[in-house]
Amino acid sequence: MTNTPWEAASPRYKKLVFTAMAIMGTGIILAIIGANIPSLPTVYTAIGIMIVGMLCHIAGMVVRAKDARQWRIDNGLAAPRAPKRSGNDAQ
Repeated sequence: MTNTPWEAASPRYKKLVFTAMAIMGTGIILAIIGANIPSLPTVYTAIGIMIVGMLCHIAGMVVRAKDARQWRIDNGLAAPRAPKRSGNDAQ
């Protein structure tokens, strides 16, 4: 892994980050427009759009964490997780 996380990031992570930024930017612009014209439905729509952007951002953080864990496992810095036991194994 390089010194900058962006260089080592997976394409899925990069797509999620750009998608989140675009959605959040759209929501912010819509919120500014809705605040300047007295339109409550526009502001509520902007809030909903920003929530979707935040969810995309959180999904990107999850993907980044999984990528980082896989990198640590591949380089011997962490042990792989043991498989989960099912209820039938106890018999």
